[in-house]
Amino acid sequence: MENKSSNNICELFASALSYPDTKVLHDLKQLHNLLNENYPQASETMAEFFEFIKTTQLKEWEEIYTRTFDVQAITTLDVGYVLFGDDYKRGELLVNLNKEHTKANNNCSTELADHLPNLLRLITKTKDEEFKNELIYLIIKPALKKIISEFDKINIERKNKIYKKHHKTLIPIEEKNGLVYKYLLESLLITMNTNFPDDDKYSLFSEKSQTEFAKELEIPD
Repeated sequence: MENKSSNNICELFASALSYPDTKVLHDLKQLHNLLNENYPQASETMAEFFEFIKTTQLKEWEEIYTRTFDVQAITTLDVGYVLFGDDYKRGELLVNLNKEHTKANNNCSTELADHLPNLLRLITKTKDEEFKNELIYLIIKPALKKIISEFDKINIERKNKIYKKHHKTLIPIEEKNGLVYKYLLESLLITMNTNFPDDDKYSLFSEKSQTEFAKELEIPD
């Protein structure tokens, strides 16, 4: 389902995963409508997040975002780090993704080239279909699954202890709100699976696919 709807959904999820402000709130309302119309399962999955933004003040929302993705965070949205850590492959990936962003005229703003919102916007702008499919199947979808897996109770409690050591001012956060971005990410994965169903050709565990993708991005095995 690679059409205007799938492009719009990627753009809106990219905004939803950005630092909270009034524009993000506006885009989330559009996202809610689009999910209701075209992706009912994804809409149901994200219901708690939509309820959260209706009842949460911006300051607390910002705090939750920071504690989820930024300083001493539960996880990160830099998918190259999620998949490769500090391995040299991430550095090569960043270099070559920067080239793709430039070719597609995709502004990464202050974030790195492998930041998930930047990649979601990139797949709507790139003209290279083969590259787009490799990016989706070998990078974005596997990274999403790994990021979602980080939202377990033990991991969150451990990260919160570290966070408290580094920040004197801490807004109390209900336990359920500490998980709220998990629902957004799960909803995104559902829409990605709907628009780009699993394909053995692009399996992360296919040695051939990994070799071809490494060659495409000039990443040595």
